[in-house]
Amino acid sequence: MATDVFVKDATVDWQDLGAGVRRKILGYNDAMMMVRVEFETGAIGPLHSHPHVQCAVVEKGAFDVTIDGRTQRLATGDGYIVPPNVVHGVVALEPGVLLDVFTPIREDFLA
Repeated sequence: MATDVFVKDATVDWQDLGAGVRRKILGYNDAMMMVRVEFETGAIGPLHSHPHVQCAVVEKGAFDVTIDGRTQRLATGDGYIVPPNVVHGVVALEPGVLLDVFTPIREDFLA
């Protein structure tokens, strides 16, 4: 299970997640997945956990990011890493985009 080694952003459809959040899966193989997530101002990625390691970079905007009870304000160019099974979430302070990478892949995103 994998996408092509090259993925053109313009050829991937957005998935509307509601409440001002949408995502597009930019590519994956058996080991990892890359996902772009776009947020409107005030949109929330609610606190949650999963067994995947997640790292992200803020491509655009500013977010309050909470990981394991610690909150930091991150802006364009900043990033974070979430260990497996750790509670985390984000709040968009302005329109913004996160680029997430997961390992292993988020099979639930493909359903």
